[in-house]
Amino acid sequence: MTRLLLISFVFASIATGAEPVWNLADGKPVTISKEKRSFGEQTDLAKRLRPSDEFSVLVWIRPENLEQEGPARILTFSKNSSERNFTVGQEKDRFEIRLRTTKTGNNGTPGLQTPEGSAGTRKTQLVFTWRKGGDALIYLDGREVVKKRIGGDLGNWNDTFTLAIGDEMSGSRLWQGDVTTAAIYDVVLTPKEIANNYRIGDGPVEKEPEKSPEEIRKEQNENLFETKVTTILTKHCLECHDSVTEEGDLDLSKRLASHTEDGILVPGKAADSLLWESIEHDDMPHDREPLSAAEKQVLREWIDGGASWTVAFIDPAIYSRPAEVAPPRARRLTVDEYIATVRDTFGIDIAKEARETLPEDLRADGFSNTAYNLTVDLWHVRAYAKLAGLIADRVDPTPFAKRFSNKRDLTDKTMIALIESMGEFVLRGPITGEEKALYRGVSTTIAAEGGYFDEAVRAILEAMLQSPRFLYRIEEPAPEGAGSRPVDGYEMASRMSYAIWGSSPDWELLRLAKDGRLKDPKEVKKQSVRMLKDPRAVDHSLKFISEWLHLDRLSHLQPNAEKFPDWDPALAEAMRKETLAFAKEVMWARDLPLASLLDANFTFVTPELAGHYGMKVRPEGDEMQMVDLSGEKDRGGLLTHGSILTVGGDEASMVTRGLFVLNDLLRGVIKDPPPCVDTTPVDSAKGLTQRAIAMERVADRKCGGCHVKFEPLAYGLEKFDGLGAFHEKDEHGNALREDGEILFPGERDARAYATVDELMAILAKSERVRETMTWKLAQFVAGRPLNARDADTVQAVHKRAQEAGGRYRDVLSAIVSSDLVRYISSDVSGDEAR
Repeated sequence: MTRLLLISFVFASIATGAEPVWNLADGKPVTISKEKRSFGEQTDLAKRLRPSDEFSVLVWIRPENLEQEGPARILTFSKNSSERNFTVGQEKDRFEIRLRTTKTGNNGTPGLQTPEGSAGTRKTQLVFTWRKGGDALIYLDGREVVKKRIGGDLGNWNDTFTLAIGDEMSGSRLWQGDVTTAAIYDVVLTPKEIANNYRIGDGPVEKEPEKSPEEIRKEQNENLFETKVTTILTKHCLECHDSVTEEGDLDLSKRLASHTEDGILVPGKAADSLLWESIEHDDMPHDREPLSAAEKQVLREWIDGGASWTVAFIDPAIYSRPAEVAPPRARRLTVDEYIATVRDTFGIDIAKEARETLPEDLRADGFSNTAYNLTVDLWHVRAYAKLAGLIADRVDPTPFAKRFSNKRDLTDKTMIALIESMGEFVLRGPITGEEKALYRGVSTTIAAEGGYFDEAVRAILEAMLQSPRFLYRIEEPAPEGAGSRPVDGYEMASRMSYAIWGSSPDWELLRLAKDGRLKDPKEVKKQSVRMLKDPRAVDHSLKFISEWLHLDRLSHLQPNAEKFPDWDPALAEAMRKETLAFAKEVMWARDLPLASLLDANFTFVTPELAGHYGMKVRPEGDEMQMVDLSGEKDRGGLLTHGSILTVGGDEASMVTRGLFVLNDLLRGVIKDPPPCVDTTPVDSAKGLTQRAIAMERVADRKCGGCHVKFEPLAYGLEKFDGLGAFHEKDEHGNALREDGEILFPGERDARAYATVDELMAILAKSERVRETMTWKLAQFVAGRPLNARDADTVQAVHKRAQEAGGRYRDVLSAIVSSDLVRYISSDVSGDEAR
């Protein structure tokens, strides 16, 4: 039964100004049972499309079943089953397009077919475009899935053919399902228009409003500022000319009227701008590499184009990385993700062998799951082959195969069905025809050698375990020019599962992916709630904490034996467990906002760790226990944990502690010192504390411009030694302080505090700190550094999460529901790439 649901059939003009040459007329819903809907001869349609030699067909459909073949006619412009101008059809679990040109047959063959498994009983957007001399393209749900060159032109189209939905005029090719939108255009719809149509839902292709040349130039200048100028200013200028340093009373992090009034920046006239003059003659930046010729050209073009300034504050955390950097197409599973994926796919614990065999994942941009750093070398290849054999040996083939099929023979029908179902689960999505043939070849070889069903299953699994689709999360980028595209159901299932669990999707997610239901934001939210109740979500949240705070470095902690003769290496592990137990209590047991990690008045310690810290309270027994810190002076929150305080090294360096606060709590950015600067740590001595040493650097004209931005952030932690123990005096008898001031990025005025408790309270209440936690978790989920094109999305995530309570579950749910997860960017750098 073909149901024509006539909804929203007023099609607006597309960006080119052209309107559809045909679309379903307005009207009430119509149900046609077991027969087609004919629109009669379309002489005008043929005459309109023939000279244009390009056209597009857009339909929104919901197939009733996946057994239809012929192909069953969804929309056809034809005479009978063997003569057509074009046909959009369904061939079981694929869609098929047939197009008649002067280079193809009267039947439109050879045609184009979408991949196996691409058709489902879900609501689907299907678009076909063709242009003479170009490629024929098929898009499903905003995503290009087929590209093929079809030559010739439309000169042999027949004006008398009939346009019909649901079947050929001659019958025998009935299609069953819902058609909610159908339109034909005499132009090729762009990837952006197709993606926007999918984003909006069934209905018109939105017309982009026409812009005047002046509006276009202004928009281009604004885009140049946001994507390139901000990065250049951050890289070369803000070190000396931000809200803190303001050398020459010039703050280039904010747009001020004085920039134009005093001639520093004259919009439209680079030659008259003092800023350009200084840059052109390499007077700026001082004591650093000058701008490249390309960077200078960008700045001149921007100033001459009007010097648009679209942000209130150039935040280095956002603009230090070029906005045009495209996300990677393939993201290798980390060692932890590999272990978890094997566990959840096969029920096998391979942790010991994997950690011994696979190379360690190295940190980059603050995390070890950063995609661009997850390379593969020969050691990985050998390790994966070895592990695949070990895993395949431990899998019991009979019960594992029974999860997908009750049959146990090596016939084509049985093995192909098993490979399809098993492959979908193991490889986290439908397998292609080529993959099916390869895995079937494995079982065929086993059968030819007299092997048994279980042997074939084992061999196929071993092969799948070495497939790039198992070892990587592979996603096709958005089509060139589209900017971004929605993820498909299976991509969304994997994105959700690795974001929340750090592992592969379960059957529930895969089922929803197959039915197309993960496109529904309500379903995504429902699944997020379900998944966050799983213990794996807790484990993965602690992985985030460990990565963010770099807790793994504690395994390499080796303090100076002369300075710390009583040090017990077991304390390092106790410090790591303290922070993880504390985070688990805050995020899960008490369900507190993430900001509570900074000032929660409890912690977890062993008797030995409590003694090392110099705490009054001592837990009973030998195990780690939660203790109330109400009676403890200056102890409470992450920054008072030994796991964090040890970043300062033996001397409790204000430099490294301050940099930790700046980078990991305030999302600040500081450049490396010039090569000529002596960075050898200065030891404290009698009459000289680490704070005094830091204050000298801050007061120094050459060093202070940078050091003032981070060293004072650690002043309040001076009473904690290099291993986190609390003292009123250092080993030289110098009195230590805990008062200070904290300056947040982008602000001019510092906030004073008298005690560590006051410092923790300021940090916990800081919107900047809360935003940083959102950004850090978003980066961990995305597996890549975020940039300016992500800023609006992450800010929206943060706002939504804070309104919900600001808890870990709120932030993660907001991320999973956001465009950061729901859309894939183009791999083409440029104005359209997100």
